[in-house]
Amino acid sequence: MRIYRGKDYKDMSRKAANILSAQVILKPSCVIGLATGSSPLGVYKQLIEWFIKGDVDFSEVTTINLDEYKGLEPENPQSYRYFMNDNFFGHINIRPENTNVPEGLAPEAEECARYDRVIRQAGGIDMQLLGLGRNGHIGFNEPGGAFDKDTHCVTLTDSTIEANMRFFEKAEDVPRQAYTMGIRSIMQARRIVVLASGEDKAAIVKEAFFGPITPQVPASVLQLHNNVTLVGDEAALSMM
Repeated sequence: MRIYRGKDYKDMSRKAANILSAQVILKPSCVIGLATGSSPLGVYKQLIEWFIKGDVDFSEVTTINLDEYKGLEPENPQSYRYFMNDNFFGHINIRPENTNVPEGLAPEAEECARYDRVIRQAGGIDMQLLGLGRNGHIGFNEPGGAFDKDTHCVTLTDSTIEANMRFFEKAEDVPRQAYTMGIRSIMQARRIVVLASGEDKAAIVKEAFFGPITPQVPASVLQLHNNVTLVGDEAALSMM
């Protein structure tokens, strides 16, 4: 595992953006797995700046997002499709048909099977960007008794709901379920980049990458991958 240490969130974001832009430059038709939430926002902002300057071209890139809230339509400002359009896709030259996010209103079994087909038909993921939940979740793969392999519908834990409350007007507005890419699809990515920022992530960073491999800490499975890069700021890496 490679570890890149940024002095703060902005420096961390720039280091991670360098890794993603290098992937696009080296393979213009690459498939990149993307994440939502606060962790990757700085990465997307930096990539947009470089696109505007003409340093990176996304016209041949395919993206596959990790997850989406069940029950939210794409136009809902709290949906992850809206998040991606607003914070990234709408500012670069990626083709809309090359961007993939689970359909929150689709029937569960059909959508999970469809999304696994999307990943297979794209030829797998060249580089997967991940955030790290406070309880160790990656995507919305929550702590449990086993590693869920394929795209599935998950009931979110109280800690995840609490962490996501800041994006909603009221706690009861936070969806209780979500579609998420499975652990197998994540682990089959050729390279994985994990973002961790803030002092509140320090303990789970240590547990996930230097503790036992257990589905109670889903991110711990990343220890088994042969090409993982952890990019964190000083606060998040303070216990390593």
